[in-house]
Amino acid sequence: MRAPFKGGVRGNIRIVRGNLGGGYVLAVKPVTIPGIEEYAEAHTTPPPAYLTQLAEATRAMSDEAEMLVGVVEGRFLELLVHLSQATRVLELGTFTGYSALAMAAALPPGGRIVTCELDEARGEYAQRQFDGSPFADRIELRVGPALETLRGLAGPFDLVFVDADKTGYVDYYEAALPRLSERGIIVADNTLRSGDVLDATQRSATLDAIRAFNEHVRADPRVVSVMLTIRDGVTIIRKA
Repeated sequence: MRAPFKGGVRGNIRIVRGNLGGGYVLAVKPVTIPGIEEYAEAHTTPPPAYLTQLAEATRAMSDEAEMLVGVVEGRFLELLVHLSQATRVLELGTFTGYSALAMAAALPPGGRIVTCELDEARGEYAQRQFDGSPFADRIELRVGPALETLRGLAGPFDLVFVDADKTGYVDYYEAALPRLSERGIIVADNTLRSGDVLDATQRSATLDAIRAFNEHVRADPRVVSVMLTIRDGVTIIRKA
């Protein structure tokens, strides 16, 4: 059974043989040379069992499994929370809950994540994962349009992970920036869009929005940013 999650943008997907769960899995097209992503994953600390099981379950039931952040990016997000000593985290785009759970593992006692999901079915599924995890008391799920939820939150947040609909990235950024703590960071996912940002012949609403977001951040004198080639591109932003 593939329900309840179907559809979505498929242009940046390839089929590869994965090392989790066996068989063929969906993955984002690499932005590095062939084999590097697999090598990096093989040399990254494996995720805990509950995340491995969640990833396998997501791939088994969802046509959008490429939306999982994956092992390397999941550990990267966890490390950012740890290094920044974040106590308040905001996530825009929950999907099935993998990234929220990855970040929750690095929160100190009393730390909190607010994670926002538009789709009610995804939200219900993610909530069950949170409830069955060791971090149920650290994660608050809000279902509804992420921008509306974000505008209703006072902050400050030590880390904001942006991974919702790409056409809203500039609006999310502008709403999140004044809600950052003094040393807070925004982490934006999918900013290389499988390398398609380089190809001027490639056009879509999503790709055009990512290009516009990248230029918007680069031109903003209020911030300092770095774009990394992790998975599908990750941009880290702090106040200048």
